[in-house]
Amino acid sequence: MVRARRNKSYRLTELHDRRSRDLPFNAEVMEAEIDNPLALESDEKIVAMRSIRNDPLGRLHSHRQIDEAQYRGGRAYQDDWERAERGPQAMDPTREYVDGTRSREPLTERQRQAVLRLNRVERELGTDGAALVHDVLVLGLTMDQIGQRRAVRTQRWNDYFARRFRECLDRLALVYGFATDASTPRR
Repeated sequence: MVRARRNKSYRLTELHDRRSRDLPFNAEVMEAEIDNPLALESDEKIVAMRSIRNDPLGRLHSHRQIDEAQYRGGRAYQDDWERAERGPQAMDPTREYVDGTRSREPLTERQRQAVLRLNRVERELGTDGAALVHDVLVLGLTMDQIGQRRAVRTQRWNDYFARRFRECLDRLALVYGFATDASTPRR
């Protein structure tokens, strides 16, 4: 019986596009270039779809209303806030039951460093700037919702809050080291 010869030099056909085409009617997505988790080399990137419906920072960045340094500064602030936050935690069944009360776990070094950075950010931004950044980046509020919370509902106030938020993002980029003082534009 004669065996069929295999072609040693095979060609890769075109790669498949695995992005979803069927999105919900209220989806707000953007294409984002991310590191390839299956890459053999460290600098390979892939394009993925990312939801921006509940992400005001991602929406501003996708519409090119803020630059990369402002975006990274905002993400660093969100990361520090999540790291420093100590909210409700689930019961650990592996720990010994005593009387139902739990002793608080000690702060980790990463949590301590995050709190120190957040304190520095609050000093840099001031009370009003820190509250504005917290409302947008942690609570996910829009400028209109911020105006409603502060009982000012005009477009002029919304524009002010948006401009002030971009100034705060400039300061965050400086604090977290994504920009230098000479590279920040004066507005």
